[in-house]
Amino acid sequence: MNYLDQISEATQFIQKQLSIEPQVGIILGTGLGSLADQINVSLELSYADIPHFPLSTVESHSGKLLFGTLEGKSVMAMVGRFHYYEGYTMREVTFPVRVMKRLGVKTLMVSNACGGLNPAQEVGEVMMITDHIDLFPDNPLRGKHEESFGPRFPDMSDAYSSELISRALGFAKQNKIHLHRGVYAGVAGPNLETPAEYKYLRSIGADAVGMSTVPEVLVARQMGIEVFGISAITDLGVEGKIKRITLKEVIDAAKIAEPIMSRIIQELLRGM
Repeated sequence: MNYLDQISEATQFIQKQLSIEPQVGIILGTGLGSLADQINVSLELSYADIPHFPLSTVESHSGKLLFGTLEGKSVMAMVGRFHYYEGYTMREVTFPVRVMKRLGVKTLMVSNACGGLNPAQEVGEVMMITDHIDLFPDNPLRGKHEESFGPRFPDMSDAYSSELISRALGFAKQNKIHLHRGVYAGVAGPNLETPAEYKYLRSIGADAVGMSTVPEVLVARQMGIEVFGISAITDLGVEGKIKRITLKEVIDAAKIAEPIMSRIIQELLRGM
């Protein structure tokens, strides 16, 4: 079965069980799944039950799709995502975003846990993504072009919605929330970076580094989906502050950042 048919089959499987069309897609990254508890869930599907959906292999990603309402908006939330380092192709990594578009999603809220590169950042703080640097060895748009996906050469000069960024900044200022802005560098992983690599990433303009997000954003923007990105700073790649880090420490740091991230996403939903 070709890729388009796989997308159609997955979409039809979900639509048969869905009573409302989701307006907003939410991707919940490492340690950031508790926002799901705020959703008034009308349908829950395991990735394993959806035709052609990959399965999450990272222990902190539960692997389910939630449909329901949040702040009065119909949402579709991925509790756990897929990564290139898991061995999936870029088309598999971004498969759910293609399905989101088919289901009616117009805005994507994407979150992640990342390493901070900016000396002004501290573990447990939050960074809003204003731009990214793509350092993955592959691209989800590579290969045979499907006209229905959008342009062959999508413009990425406004990858992250300036309107949503402005509204998030206004909310943070009004509520005295410490919110960083910055550029996210996407890398393949799964190893963390060496001190020399951290230094290199900072020198090319990155404020944070992670192993996700960029592929999903590329696909979303090709299809005309508006994007808002937000990161939890879970470790530091700043000279003099680099230390050994475990997955548990990453998850614990993400949990510190999560209430702020949740408040910002919920505020943006309220204003839509």
